[in-house]
Amino acid sequence: MARKKIALVGAGQIGGTMALVLAQKQLGDVVLIDIAEGVPQGKSLDIMEGRLVLGSSCIVEGSNDYAALKGSDVVIVTAGLPRKPGMSRDDLLDVNFGIIEKVGKAIKEHAPNAFVIVVTNPLDAMVYAMQKISGLPANKVVGMAGVLDSARLACFVAMELDVSAEDVQAIVMGGHGDTMVGLHDFCSVGGIPLPQLMDKATFDKLAKRTAGAGGEIVALLKTGSAFYSPGVSAIKMAEAFLLDKKSVVTVAASLNGEYGVTGGLYCGVPVKLGANGVEKIFQVKLSADEQKAFDVSVAAVKDLVAWVDKKMA
Repeated sequence: MARKKIALVGAGQIGGTMALVLAQKQLGDVVLIDIAEGVPQGKSLDIMEGRLVLGSSCIVEGSNDYAALKGSDVVIVTAGLPRKPGMSRDDLLDVNFGIIEKVGKAIKEHAPNAFVIVVTNPLDAMVYAMQKISGLPANKVVGMAGVLDSARLACFVAMELDVSAEDVQAIVMGGHGDTMVGLHDFCSVGGIPLPQLMDKATFDKLAKRTAGAGGEIVALLKTGSAFYSPGVSAIKMAEAFLLDKKSVVTVAASLNGEYGVTGGLYCGVPVKLGANGVEKIFQVKLSADEQKAFDVSVAAVKDLVAWVDKKMA
């Protein structure tokens, strides 16, 4: 049986990280696509030359041509400008929309049956634009945000309690920005509900840090944005699709009535991810305060999507 094909659009820090992790996991052959001449080819060759050490037989190739998307089972899009210190994710809207527009048209032409994961910021608006431009079914186009945001919150909870991060389960919903919503009652540590281990005030501080986690890394790096954690988060989603794992994860998914959100707006919610993409959206019961915060987050996404709709009109 032929190996699966995974296309990574954008050969920057996230793209390179994902290519290496995919080669390690051997989930399929990889093509790294970028407009920068030599960059995807160089990074791909570098990984290929390390396959003996990795114990991997995957083929990793680089290209400057979107035609290399042809036949892809999964396409992960990271192409776009990264944030710089002082910038919000929303500041990237105009320039990154132009990139998503080109990539979406290329996916429509060369990989119309792919499962598409968008990482480009501002995330919720860009994945909405990708689905509209590519014309792919909404269940096959998702945004990588909730996996990362939930992992960040789990990290901070683990650090606060001095426990293993892999024993922490966390859910962060809403838009991928400053208004994202961490859910205290839905966090647990080794199966123990977090409210039994941590008060709400402490949790709220950690949730606030989670919302600003990307900016914290941008401020530290000064010349780029996070790439290791976003890269492995996107791979987790691709793996759920490729292996039909039926994983319950939080992703930016298209909503049509769930949580009171309509119109195919994309927002972070818990879903079941398998071979059919988003196979189910779970509607968890939010407290009145959590629902109010979620509504505020959705409103922020709507403002960005209104700009996208106007741009596509």
